[in-house]
Amino acid sequence: MPDIAIKVENLSKIYKLYAKPLDRLKESLSPSKKKYSREHYALNNISFEVKKGETIGILGTNGSGKSTLLKIITGVLTPSMGNIKVNGKISALLELGAGFNPEYSGLENIYLNGTMMGYTKEQMDQRVNLIMEFANIGEFIDQPVKTYSSGMFARLAFAVAINVEPDILIVDEALAVGDIRFQIKCMDKMKKMMEGGTTVLFVSHDINAIRRFCMKAIWLNDGFMKEIGEVNRIADKYLDFLKCAQVQEENYDLEKNNQLKPFVPGENIAEVIDFKILDKSNNIVNEVKLDEYLKIDVTYDVYDENIKSPVLGIAIKSITDDYVCGLNTLLDKISIPWKYGRNKFQLEYTYGIRAIGGKYYFHVALFEETATVPIQYISNIKDITVISDYIGEGRYIMPHVWREDF
Repeated sequence: MPDIAIKVENLSKIYKLYAKPLDRLKESLSPSKKKYSREHYALNNISFEVKKGETIGILGTNGSGKSTLLKIITGVLTPSMGNIKVNGKISALLELGAGFNPEYSGLENIYLNGTMMGYTKEQMDQRVNLIMEFANIGEFIDQPVKTYSSGMFARLAFAVAINVEPDILIVDEALAVGDIRFQIKCMDKMKKMMEGGTTVLFVSHDINAIRRFCMKAIWLNDGFMKEIGEVNRIADKYLDFLKCAQVQEENYDLEKNNQLKPFVPGENIAEVIDFKILDKSNNIVNEVKLDEYLKIDVTYDVYDENIKSPVLGIAIKSITDDYVCGLNTLLDKISIPWKYGRNKFQLEYTYGIRAIGGKYYFHVALFEETATVPIQYISNIKDITVISDYIGEGRYIMPHVWREDF
């Protein structure tokens, strides 16, 4: 695997959980091998590959298995099942200063960490000045690290981790160390490492940081790998998941949210029959770029022609029911066809939806002339996923131009 830095195959990590401390002893001494524990999968059958030079973000809520995965990759933990192959030297920022001896001086710990990574004293002699300069803790470098402030300790640990020229750098929520100038220096160093071909695994709850640094992302949830792919697509899906944590996606049934009234001959005035989301070529789509042309085809049957100036409305809401945009033919001063039988009308989003990436739902309604009384209202009739690069933050991306001269 010459171009593969990390290969993970069917990886699982299982812990035994006991209701009471005594149960562990009972299980170990039980002649019948009775189980007093239950198995907890911190990781469950995880497989993926990381190519050399890739920067991969790892997303997931607390307890999803992110730190467990990184600790197995670095050799801190052993897997219960599966295989892992690592091609190259790893430097890890899992817990800053992990592996430091508090009784040793800062300088002694630099050499200690170098030895743990497989470097000789001569090789560390070539790096030690660079590390001390980067940490910039002055004469404290010769003092035991147990006397350091938390800030000095973090600066030295970070300086050691990123200045030993690793093939693979693993970072777990460890970027906010030291003052602003030191953080900027850390960011600059990490960026140069990435541009220089260092493979990086990056865990952070700052999703925008994941977008800025990473090419791809892995989404872990409850020990399972939910998805892997292009970073913005995975980040958008993960954000939707966070916004609607109370909704179980696999049990979510759009039809249950429809406000369709049952058709009763002689009572219904009109009924939406079909709702299509189309691209420029009239292909049905369920994904679209945020600035991409989009067209909605609405087909409706009219049973009562005696409605004066009926109104068609189409709204877009986010996955959390945030009202993104509502348009109707009354506000736009447009008349819709209203003849007995089948009718069709279109709405074009000429410049796209312009909302940030994620899943959105369409709602459609037929109203009387004031757009107050719904003849029929259908919520969540169709969904669309907006695909967006990381080109802005907030809710919408407004068309804009930056200028120096004005």
